[in-house]
This record gives sequence, structure tokens and C-alpha cells, in this order.
Amino acid sequence: MTGFDFDAVIVGAGAVGLACGRALSKRGLTVLVLEKEPHIGQGVSSRNSEVIHGGLYYPTGSLKARFCVEGRRALYAYLDSRKIDHRKCGKLVVATQADEVGLIERIYEQATVNRVEGLEHLSGEQARAMEPALNAHAAILSPESGIFASHDYMLSLQGEIEDAGGSVVVSTPFERAEPLPGGGFRITAGGEGGASLTTRLLVTAPGLGSQAVAARIEGFPADRIPAGHFGKGVYFRLTGKAPFDRLIYPPPIAGALGTHYRKDLGGQAVFGPDLEYVATEDYSVDPARAEGFATYIRRFWPGLPDGALTPDYAGIRPKLHGPGEPQPDFQLDGADVHGLPGLMALFGIESPGLTSSLAIGEAVADRLLA
Repeated sequence: MTGFDFDAVIVGAGAVGLACGRALSKRGLTVLVLEKEPHIGQGVSSRNSEVIHGGLYYPTGSLKARFCVEGRRALYAYLDSRKIDHRKCGKLVVATQADEVGLIERIYEQATVNRVEGLEHLSGEQARAMEPALNAHAAILSPESGIFASHDYMLSLQGEIEDAGGSVVVSTPFERAEPLPGGGFRITAGGEGGASLTTRLLVTAPGLGSQAVAARIEGFPADRIPAGHFGKGVYFRLTGKAPFDRLIYPPPIAGALGTHYRKDLGGQAVFGPDLEYVATEDYSVDPARAEGFATYIRRFWPGLPDGALTPDYAGIRPKLHGPGEPQPDFQLDGADVHGLPGLMALFGIESPGLTSSLAIGEAVADRLLA
């Protein structure tokens, strides 16, 4: 078949889906992005810390290590060129007691292998000179870490797709796809009885819906769809003045980076996320969790006043590992995995997916057009 309605269809208008759409648009393709929600970026992309990660933690040679560093460099340039609000505030990874020094030293070594720029070892005294309220036995400074206005970023990506002649269509859920003889796909979207369209290339990047979307693509082997898990994290906001200017991270917890501190672009202090595995998309925040948060936060900020934490919001991460299992890499699965030419299926795009989004988009476009 030669007369396709679109060169490429992307399922999911979060940061990664939009970045894939932008990358394909830049290469001259006509692009359609489908989003089931009424607005772009309503899932994983809107319920996170809005942190630009340096790339410290990720295993040597992994997609996370590569895309985080490449994506972070590209992201700062993108934000600068388009005047999107951001702040390269830097991050302190803190050993709050002597037995954590080895943990942060291993992070430093991994970050060095990952080619993260500007890292510094700090004594506790040096860290407190930067952040006087901090409890630190030692610390690592990552000056390339920061925060940004993620929704403004996504709106910019959408604008680039549309300026190139593409479309981003909301309130239009993906229903199913079937491979066409000779290549390409027929897609049904917009609910049962919805519109049918054809595309040469298909990218699935719907975050929490990745497994369900893959299962609705005819011919996608069920044993090639990885098991998914919902990793919920809640955030609490501080009532009062923000105590630190930089991001503050204790050593990571099992399966995640753990509860950390940021001063958001509005100047307010936010703590989170924690990690709890859940069965459904539940975005409630239990105020009773504040007590556990306070205990954890006082490890690095002993001056946290009693009763100063208020429930803020929750996010859910599309994890490929369950409790106690090792944390796997991003999956960008092409025809070599599932046997369907022209399809790129993304799974497990959690942190550092937002930071990595531009690099992921470029990699997806390169692989599809190779």
C-alpha cells in the first residue's frame, strides 16, 4: 500500500510521545499524535518532580544512562532557545551519616562512567556552606541537574508538530491496529465505531497504557509484552520558606531514587515521591503519610517544623519491575523483538524519561527510518 493517510502515528501525547512526533516531523514526515485524555501530558508527564536529571545513577551502557545524558544536554539547549522557564540549580546527593558515604561514592563512580559533567566530592562542611540547614556527613555535587516547566515544554513540542503540518488530537483513544499487506497499519481510534486511518509507521508511547495498547495490535506476540506494574509516589508541600536552593537527594531506595527535595519554579518546597505498588490508577494522597515523610526528611533536614507538610499530589510510574525485583532498562522494541515492521513500542518509560525525551524521540525516528 502506498497511499497512507499519515507517515507516522504516535499513541500518547506525553513528553516522550510528543518528542517522537517532533523528531519524525523534523525529518519531513506527516505525523498524527493520538491522546485519549482531553489535554496533552495528563499522565506520567504531568505527575512527576519536573527534575532535569544529570544521569548519575544508571548502569553502564544502558539506554537510561545514554538517553539521560544526551537528553539532558539537548533539553537545556531546547529550553534556552525557546525561552521555556527552567533553573539549573544543581543537586546534592547527601550521605547523612558515615555508613552512607560508600553509597554516594558508588554513585559518583557510576556518574563518572556515564560522562556526567562537573561532579564534585564535598565534605559535610563544604555541603553545609552551600546549604546551611543541611545535615550532611558528605555529599556529591551535580551542577548539571535542574528543574523546568514541563507542560510549557510539551506545548512547545506540540506546536512544532503542528507547524510542520502534523496534528495532535486529544480525547481520541487508540482502539486497535492491524498490519496491512505490503506494510503499514490500519488504526481505529476515537472509541468503538470511531475513525479508521492508515499509517506507514506506528509508535506506541502511552505510559501506563503501554501494555494494553500493545495487546490491541494484531500480531503483537503476547509473550513480547512485558509485565507492567504501577509504582505510585506521593508528594507533600512545605508550609513556610523553602530551606534549600539546590535539589537534595539522599541515597536511592530499592526500585526508585527515593524521596527528595526540590524548590519549584514558584519558590515553594516540595518533597517526594515515595514508592508504593498499587493495582489501579489511584491519585489520592493520604495525609497520614506525612508522619513517615517527616521522619525521612529529618535525616537531611533536621529543622523541619512539626505539622509543616501538606498533601500535594501523586504520580504513578509505569514500572517493569515489581517489589524486590531489579530495576530494568527502558524498552524501545522494534521489529527485531515483535516481528512487526514499522512499529516501535515503548515500555517502562519512567524516570529519567522526561529528561531523556528528546533523545528517545531521536532514537525512535532513527531506528524507524534506518
